This record gives sequence, C-alpha cells and structure tokens, in this order.
Amino acid sequence: MIGCDYAVTMAAYNEWMNAKLYAAASDLPAGELAMDRKAFFGSIIGTLSHIVVGDTVWLKRFATHPARHASLDPVRELADPAALDQILFSKLDELCARRTMLDTVMRQWTAELSEQDLRHVLSYKNMKGVPARKLFAGLLVTFFNHQTHHRGQLTTLVSQAGYEPGVTDLMWLPGVKK
Repeated sequence: MIGCDYAVTMAAYNEWMNAKLYAAASDLPAGELAMDRKAFFGSIIGTLSHIVVGDTVWLKRFATHPARHASLDPVRELADPAALDQILFSKLDELCARRTMLDTVMRQWTAELSEQDLRHVLSYKNMKGVPARKLFAGLLVTFFNHQTHHRGQLTTLVSQAGYEPGVTDLMWLPGVKK
C-alpha cells in the first residue's frame, strides 16, 4: 500500500502547509478567525482546532503501537480531546504552539517508522468507544488524508477572508522532485 517514504513526505507536507496557513491566519483579526463561515467546523479557528484535535486523537492511537516510538512521548502526555469540535485554545498563538509541537512530533515519528511497523494491525477505539482493528499503513493514509481534506477547507476560508495562502500542491513542497 504505502511505504515509510510516504509517511515522511506527508509529515513534511503537513508541516509546510500548516506553517503557511497559520501565517495567513495570523494576519487576520480575531473576529475574522472566529466568524462562523458555515464550514464543517464553523470558523477558521474551529477548523484549525479540529485538525489539532484529530491529529492528537490519531497520534495517541498510534502511540499504542507495540514499537512504542519514543518520539510520540509528548503526545502520550496530552489530555484526550473530549470531542472532534472541541476548541482547545481560543487564542491563535496558543493553538499554533500546539500545532508546531505536533508537527515536530510527526516529523520525528515518521522518520522512525519501519516497513514492519506499517504491516501491524492496530487495535483502537473510536471517539464513541467502538473498537476497531486496521492495518497501520491504511490508518496512516487516513490520518494524512484527513489533514489534507480540512486544510483544503481552510485555504477556502482564508481566501474568503481576503488572504492568499499561496501554492498548496504537494509537488511544490520544497525538496520534492518535480
């Protein structure tokens, strides 16, 4: 399905795009960030927060992998999010600090993954407590696809607020062969 290179590339893409979107969002007044724009998670801050919540939930699940990757230790210490629409931080700078920490963890963690790790079947429970067992490689695809999906929404929301997020295509990620 996928290899470790995929995870490393997607973690780098994730970090690059998050930096671009947080930079664009930081130019917006607080009222623009909080304005209900009728998106899945309402506002720009709501959507940014949802991505952080989703990443935290998934990384905490990934932290139960038998390989016990040390790079996931900071995530193990985080509180479990209560809901997918939870606003973890009302101030963008606080949310940005958590985002930066998660992106650093993801970059370090994906560099540690082995092909054997990807073949593991992970058991976990969803937010409603329903048990699941899925191939780790497939869960990584879901994880990175979720981020990309909601960042696509954010590029629209930020653009509607009058700010241009710039090029967002993976092929323009610095260091990716074009």
